[in-house]
Amino acid sequence: MKFNYKFSNLVGTVYRNGNISFLKDGDTVISPVGNRVSLFDLKNNKSETLPITTKYNIVTVAVAPNGCSAILVDEEGEATLISLISKSVLHRHHFRKPIKCIKYSPDGRKFAVTKDNLVLVYYAPGMSRELNPFQLQRTFYGAYGETTCIDWTTDSRAFAVGGSDMNTRVYAAMKCDNLVVYSLGAHKDEIIGCFFEGNSLDIYTVSRDGTLNVWESNTELKDLKTSNIEKETKEEDSDDTNSDEEQIEEKKSKILYKRIAKYFFNKEGEFNSVTSTAYHTKTHVLVTGLATGAFHIHELPDFNLIHSLSISEHRITAAAFNNTGDWLALASSALGQLLVWEWQSESYILKQQGHYSGMTCLDYSPDGRYIVTGGEDGKVKVWNTSNGFCFVTFSEHKSNVTGVRFTSSGHVIISSSLDGTVRAFDLHRYRNFRTFTSPRPTQFVCLSVDGSGELVAAGSRDTFEVFVWSIRTGRLLDILAAHEAPVSSLAFSPTESILASGSWDHSVIVWRIGDEKGARESFDVGHDVMAITFRSDGKELAVSTLNAEITFWDVKTVTQTGSVDCRFDIGSGRSELDRVTAKTNSFGKSFDTLCYTADGSAIIAGGRTKNVCVYHVSNKLLMKKFEISSNYSFDAMEEFLDKRKMTEFGPSAMIDTVEETTIKLPGVRSGDMCARAFKPEVRVFDAKFSPTGREWAAVSTEGLLIYSLDANLSFDPFDLDIDITPDNIRQAVENKEYSTAVMMSLRLNEKSLTREVIESIPSDNIELISQNLPIKYVDKLLIFLASELETSGHIHFILMWIRFLLTKHGPGLKSDSNHMMAAMRHLQKNLTRKSDTILKLMDTNFYQNQYVIALAKMKRNRLDISQPSDQEDDSELICDLV
Repeated sequence: MKFNYKFSNLVGTVYRNGNISFLKDGDTVISPVGNRVSLFDLKNNKSETLPITTKYNIVTVAVAPNGCSAILVDEEGEATLISLISKSVLHRHHFRKPIKCIKYSPDGRKFAVTKDNLVLVYYAPGMSRELNPFQLQRTFYGAYGETTCIDWTTDSRAFAVGGSDMNTRVYAAMKCDNLVVYSLGAHKDEIIGCFFEGNSLDIYTVSRDGTLNVWESNTELKDLKTSNIEKETKEEDSDDTNSDEEQIEEKKSKILYKRIAKYFFNKEGEFNSVTSTAYHTKTHVLVTGLATGAFHIHELPDFNLIHSLSISEHRITAAAFNNTGDWLALASSALGQLLVWEWQSESYILKQQGHYSGMTCLDYSPDGRYIVTGGEDGKVKVWNTSNGFCFVTFSEHKSNVTGVRFTSSGHVIISSSLDGTVRAFDLHRYRNFRTFTSPRPTQFVCLSVDGSGELVAAGSRDTFEVFVWSIRTGRLLDILAAHEAPVSSLAFSPTESILASGSWDHSVIVWRIGDEKGARESFDVGHDVMAITFRSDGKELAVSTLNAEITFWDVKTVTQTGSVDCRFDIGSGRSELDRVTAKTNSFGKSFDTLCYTADGSAIIAGGRTKNVCVYHVSNKLLMKKFEISSNYSFDAMEEFLDKRKMTEFGPSAMIDTVEETTIKLPGVRSGDMCARAFKPEVRVFDAKFSPTGREWAAVSTEGLLIYSLDANLSFDPFDLDIDITPDNIRQAVENKEYSTAVMMSLRLNEKSLTREVIESIPSDNIELISQNLPIKYVDKLLIFLASELETSGHIHFILMWIRFLLTKHGPGLKSDSNHMMAAMRHLQKNLTRKSDTILKLMDTNFYQNQYVIALAKMKRNRLDISQPSDQEDDSELICDLV
């Protein structure tokens, strides 16, 4: 088995911090999620996280007007120029200081950057063939405080910059006779937004205290006079009177501003301050987000209130309009929330929210279509793996969710929590239909569901007991008490009524559930048990212990069959407060989660580290190590001590500073003067393989990361021979040697070539080719056909192939069920998805046809047709309507 998995998508986190913006098409939102960016396609209802990372969390994003590139700037001021077409990094540039805002000019030739009290204007990358894409044009001075926001005029000849010194300055981007710099005051707080009117020098300024000033210029934008550098010098012996008159006229020609109006957004004090703002020039609409979670939409310059809505109780961090001004995107970093609001129809286009605290657990549905996650916020969310969106959230738990599981049917989700309850959720009616509790209040830290979906077991942290309930009746069936320490992990056997429980008391107990109730076998593993899992056939049990070791046990004989020492594979970074090296620090860590692949040939492990390791079970060797995160905004990412962060008082991390991540005091709704800050450490809480075998997912501090084989573009042939070439394959098709062509294309493993061969075979020959195809090619052909179901329009043709393959090779596939399980589940996933899509389309067409026929009958009644059957039928009326 080859593990050529590549990063596919980041799910569960839709927004972290920074500004949001729309792409040129107006249908796609780009949102920063930590040190990555996600694209939300609102038209096609899909999300995608680009496989591009920065060194620290992204704080601002600037998208080029042509929509082909973007600039990402992280917390330390390092800019990354990326291509939105090839989704690759083009260039990196370090500004050496934190950057508040970066914005392209409307013509796309320049971009401006705010740095400390300066404004730097660069030539846009790609406009000229330079070795360094970032060419500085000019540095603008004048601000007495930190510059915070930028806006350009329509013709890109001037720009305005607001700052923390409560002033807004208008600069000329090129040398002008009547404008160099003009300062606008009249505010009492930091400027968070300044916006030019379309084709005008008139400007609006918004401050944090909720004040809007409207400034009118005495000069039209077209009258902005560009200096002529080659202009001849004036004669020295010119008349004094004439020079005085020229100076007076020159003063009159200078650009002047006058405040014509002043408005206030709120009068409720500092806790309702303005936190974000955006303006759409064509529609003259201004949106302002407040610290209370409300936002207002006003029409300028008359300041008419169009709409006011509250989306949450937390501050709105960012706001943006699309190019038409119909859609408004709002984001809140405290909740990790992103929504797109169509303000004219007052409806949501997109409303997504991740776990605003850390995720703790996940599980795949039996067909691999959905992922369920549980978080520290007490919520259970279900995500669609195809588009990356959450479609249902359950909020019944009152504390951390510690485990989530799908039943074998895929329609029921079971979750456990520290609030002392285990709950069952129905995915048909989206409700909590069962709540399981213990006789005495206790905290449940682990969960497992048996293969039939009838029993659920949960382990206790307080009483060291295991509770077993019936899902159908909701009754408590048994309390298993034998452990002498907290129960850390539970696992039901997929094939038998056997429950294995691991505990910190160095033991694993195998319980017999059902007829042999109470019978058990116990074996000592020598160290605290962190995680256990059964192989898909139920014959082997893997145990992860505190000494960074994974041991494998035969369930029937209760004997150890092998072990893997993971001490040197875990890897760890050095925390800013650690007194030991990273290598020494890794010796105290272990894997907290285990999961077998569908065929049981490999096992995946994760824990308190940034690495996820995949081991080969038979050879007991490390196959692949995946680094989950490269974000240095998290703690314990450095391998070595950075002496630059040491002060005479100790590490600089011990000095109180304002951090991005804050923990609010419980019960506080708006404003928290006692907010505490911390720097989270990278950790993998849970990792699972998809039942289809095409992907695996890990819940980490970053979010829910999905690694997929489908995103792999590398050349990966199977049993290749020197005679297997594209020309020979096409020649075999021309000679009507279809069986040979199919096998050769599968061995070459070129997807486009295999598609060409399959589609060139007549449908009459499918049955014969399927019957004569060797069994070793059947699983590869089934995987190919399953992937083709997602994109191909020849649905009936592909279904014929699938039908004959399963009919002719059914006994052989059944005998090798462990190996074929992943392929069959991948096929089931795509068949179910295609079936749902077609049924939804048929329902839509059915009701549309009924509506059109009803309109035709109404038209016929209006015309008072006496005998419609003789003159015209419904089809003619429908044609008339069309």
